[in-house]
Amino acid sequence: MAAYLQWRRFVFFDKELVKEPLGNDGAAPTAAPASGPAVSKFLCLPPGITVCDSGRGSLVFGDMEGQIWFLPRSLQLTGFQAYKLRVTHLYQLKQHNILASVGEDEEGINPLVKIWNLEKRDGGNPLCTRIFPAIPGTEPTVVSCLTVHENLNFMAIGFTDGSVTLNKGDITRDRHSKTQILHKGNYPVTGLAFRQAGKTTHLFVVTTENVQSYIVSGKDYPRVELDTHGCGLRCSALSDPSQDLQFIVAGDECVYLYQPDERGPCFAFEGHKLIAHWFRGYLVIVSRDRKVSPKSEFTSRDSQSSDKQILNIYDLCNKFIAYSAVFEDVVDVLAEWGSLYVLTRDGRVHALQEKDTQTKLEMLFKKNLFEMAINLAKSQHLDSDGLAQIFMQYGDHLYSKGNHDGAVQQYIRSVLGTIGKLEPSYVIRKFLDAQRIHNLTAYLQTLHRQSLANADHTTLLLNCYTKLKDSSKLEEFIKTKSESEVHFDVETAIKVLRQAGYYSHALYLAENHAHHEWYLKIQLEDIKNYQEALRYIGKLPFEQAESNMKRYGKILMHHIPEQTTQLLKGLCTDYRPSLEGRGDRETLGCRANSEEFIPIFANNPRELKAFLEHMSEVQPDSPQGIYDTLLELRLQNWAHEKDPQVKEKLHAEAISLLKSGRFCDVFDKALVLCQMHDFQDGVLYLYEQGKLFQQIMHYHVQHEQYRQVVAVCERHGEQEPCLWEQALSYFARKEEDCKEYVAAVLKHIENKNLMPPLLVVQTLAHNSTATLSVIRDYLVQKLQKQSQQIAQDELRVRRYREETTRIRQEIQELKASPKIFQKTKCSICNSALELPSVHFLCGHSFHQHCFESYSESDADCPTCLPENRKVMDMIRAQEQKRDLHDQFQHQLKCSSDSFSVIADYFGRGVFNKLTLLTDPPAARLTASLEAGLQRDLLMHSRRGT
Repeated sequence: MAAYLQWRRFVFFDKELVKEPLGNDGAAPTAAPASGPAVSKFLCLPPGITVCDSGRGSLVFGDMEGQIWFLPRSLQLTGFQAYKLRVTHLYQLKQHNILASVGEDEEGINPLVKIWNLEKRDGGNPLCTRIFPAIPGTEPTVVSCLTVHENLNFMAIGFTDGSVTLNKGDITRDRHSKTQILHKGNYPVTGLAFRQAGKTTHLFVVTTENVQSYIVSGKDYPRVELDTHGCGLRCSALSDPSQDLQFIVAGDECVYLYQPDERGPCFAFEGHKLIAHWFRGYLVIVSRDRKVSPKSEFTSRDSQSSDKQILNIYDLCNKFIAYSAVFEDVVDVLAEWGSLYVLTRDGRVHALQEKDTQTKLEMLFKKNLFEMAINLAKSQHLDSDGLAQIFMQYGDHLYSKGNHDGAVQQYIRSVLGTIGKLEPSYVIRKFLDAQRIHNLTAYLQTLHRQSLANADHTTLLLNCYTKLKDSSKLEEFIKTKSESEVHFDVETAIKVLRQAGYYSHALYLAENHAHHEWYLKIQLEDIKNYQEALRYIGKLPFEQAESNMKRYGKILMHHIPEQTTQLLKGLCTDYRPSLEGRGDRETLGCRANSEEFIPIFANNPRELKAFLEHMSEVQPDSPQGIYDTLLELRLQNWAHEKDPQVKEKLHAEAISLLKSGRFCDVFDKALVLCQMHDFQDGVLYLYEQGKLFQQIMHYHVQHEQYRQVVAVCERHGEQEPCLWEQALSYFARKEEDCKEYVAAVLKHIENKNLMPPLLVVQTLAHNSTATLSVIRDYLVQKLQKQSQQIAQDELRVRRYREETTRIRQEIQELKASPKIFQKTKCSICNSALELPSVHFLCGHSFHQHCFESYSESDADCPTCLPENRKVMDMIRAQEQKRDLHDQFQHQLKCSSDSFSVIADYFGRGVFNKLTLLTDPPAARLTASLEAGLQRDLLMHSRRGT
């Protein structure tokens, strides 16, 4: 129970008498000019008002004359005759323009209920859609209260005999409505109210002695008795959703709140309650100090009409009295147009206009009632900016009083306060003093929890932790369960912790939030834990592991070369992160470019050799740089090795690598490496692979290796015959006795006819030690061969002459003597000849049909044509060359620029076929003679049919 005596009183409402309007301009009820000749008079209602209600933009009144009056916002009072005698009850629906009334048309207890449709007219008056008697049975009784559900399907009427009737169905029509007695009791019914919760409709019934609720939306109407305390007439009301639609019962000692199934809180408000009303979150109570039994309300109202009455407006949520005033003879309290209107017995209307929220807050600020201001602002749904201002002022107030702990609590109270609305630096500056570091820490923690901190705030908070030496708070701050719960900039936190020497905390953040670079920096630069850094890299995904090995590989190689080499081997072949500390594993291995890691081994040749050999064995398709570096490394080791056995082994390894075929595309690079390290076997091998036979010869010549010179000629002389000539020239210039080698060279030159004998003699003439005996055998053999060639040429000439003589005789016979054709078979099908047939002078005969099928022309023999065509082509070619020669000579003599003529003929390919000077003259002569004879024979052997 809350004692109202402890509640503070405020004046949150402005009181003013409603004045009559100056004209029909629709002014507000409280609007009136302050001065002038036409000052408005106070509004005065008709006398005899007995009942009133409000809704749909009007105040509704009923009087003792049976009239119902409407006072709209324009204050133009209108009315109509609703009953013949009096109006006793009114209920204006809020969602429909329907008015329910109870009154009397004749003397005696015979109240009638009338339903009015205010939107329709009947002779200028509202249309009455339904009339029915209010008394449930035949026993006369007085109506005490009336209520209607906003869905127009329920209407309840309470009586002084304790009964309640429920009209179920459409209340505006008789056909669709059914009336029944819901409740019977011994105490007068003083209040009724419908409450809708989902699809369930409850009806609260309060009498002078108890409070009950019914479920009227179902069958059998189950009842729940809520309390054994009642109230007088008009002392009950239904709250709005801010109080969960509770039913309010204002007794003389307390005000009780009820749910449909239980009693809620109660408030001890003193005074005899006359009226209870709910207005926009406020409970309005009209009471008098002198205690009078609620039962007397039905009988002795007039005897107390001159009593002073107190109107209190309670804020039940924030526990204060928003307004309190004394009135005389209050008839009723109405709410409309956002204001409260108090009707008094003298016909005056008092308007209570609520002050705006900012005005109310300023009143509370002046009294330093910040907590109450905060609660009020929340209940009034003030925006976050307004709340932030209240929290800031409250915090400033506490700070000025020296209550730093309380001030910082206000600054960090919630996201609806200063957090996010007030600039954090405003608060931080207040607590930068070392003695206020705890307050500053609390505020910064809240900033981070609300994810509103920047990097500077994180730095400041971590510095506070380190200054306080509060490791537990520091661990609590950084050790979150998931990255989504982190409320600070992780990288900034790592930097601050590292600078302060909290390496373990910095490592924790870096590892848990995947800041790999920071983790490795701390491990390698601060802690010097190289093993752990290498283990951490081995757990990373491929991309991160590759990039970090490129960055920190040299440091790791310097301190732990073997382990680093192992990791690099895996990284460049088939990398898979280690399973330590991980629940997943990459299904496909990745592979880095091994050539990019070679600089890491700059000062570790042993590990470099192991790495390169591993890559060449495990991954034959490694980049070319791997093999180039491995070759260079092996050549260096070979060149600096002193032990003969080890040197021989290194020599074999280098040769084996050269023969692996990996240097075909980088031949020049491998050759340069071998030459740099004076690796002669490798140089010779590469010369041979590159078909640089001249260089091989030059190498052996430089080193005066006679046997190797001859061996080179024997191996590669077929591909490059000039090697023999070079060898002969080399030996000819030597002053030493080289008869053996000269003889071997001359023998090969003689066998292959590589040089004319005269040139051989001239070449050997430079050697002062060479005698005629050296070339005697060569010259003898050469002369014998030439003699044999001359004899063969003479024999061929004689045979050509004989053949020419025979052909000439045959030509003469063809010209002078007849030709007898004695062929009996066809030269094509080899069958017996039959007429018609075709005969040629060459002696070939054909069937006519065979000749027509195979001949290309009628004048040529099909059998002789191929051979004749060859001869003719040769003759034609010779004639063209002769003509071309004549033309070239003529142009050369006549042209002023001989060089241009020669260049033109070179471009046309005239001089492409060259005659070697080494060709024997006899062969040239023989070829010329053969060509001449063939031309003569061809010109004289053409035969026709």
